[in-house]
Amino acid sequence: MGFFIEMLPELARGLLITLKLIACSAPLGLMIGFAVAAARSYGPRPLRAAARAYQSALRGVPLLVQLFLLYYALPRLGIVLSPFAAAVCGFSLCGGAYHSEYIRSALQSIPTAQMEAARALGMRRSRAVWHVILPQAARCSIGGCGNEIVSLVKYSSLAYLVTLVDLTGAGKLIAYRSFRFFETFLIVGLIYLALVALTSAGFRLVERRANPNHDSDPQRSWRCRTVAALAPSVPMARPGKDTN
Repeated sequence: MGFFIEMLPELARGLLITLKLIACSAPLGLMIGFAVAAARSYGPRPLRAAARAYQSALRGVPLLVQLFLLYYALPRLGIVLSPFAAAVCGFSLCGGAYHSEYIRSALQSIPTAQMEAARALGMRRSRAVWHVILPQAARCSIGGCGNEIVSLVKYSSLAYLVTLVDLTGAGKLIAYRSFRFFETFLIVGLIYLALVALTSAGFRLVERRANPNHDSDPQRSWRCRTVAALAPSVPMARPGKDTN
């Protein structure tokens, strides 16, 4: 018990850095994922090719190699990143590549009639993608993107390899100093388990809110509300009335 009390402040500091790392990397990865998915689905051919190359490269190269390139190789080119900045860049870029595939699949699941309806209301293509298609894709990709953020919680432990003293780094220092590896990393593992459980529970709650059980066809009704809300002033023909 005394050992746990002694190590608690140092682990708490490492945990705070881990939480900051996740809080910065998760939204950046999502934004990159949306941008890459939109470019692959709706961009011009050169942009689609660039987005596809980015996705293939970042998904194909191991994350640890990406971190080493950012932290140890970039200084050779005159670009020096702090350990925290290198970790955030690595996790965001890698996570964005995986998010983009989930979001692209969700974009492809949206019926083409949605784009046609938005264009019929007088919307430009870019505005239709931003206001009609992407919100629906975000709703459909909650599960996949949530799994990727849960994975981020776990692979954030690689940050100590670029000298960042996060939760894993703090545990490593304590273990080497005290030679009590089992107790130290057992506690570190339990903390990561709690973080993963909380993150998973949060995304399950978000997914339930986005897919209410009381709606017999929530996806269809949500899409109808999305397009209808964009043009409340558009006159609609009444059934049985001659509109000519």
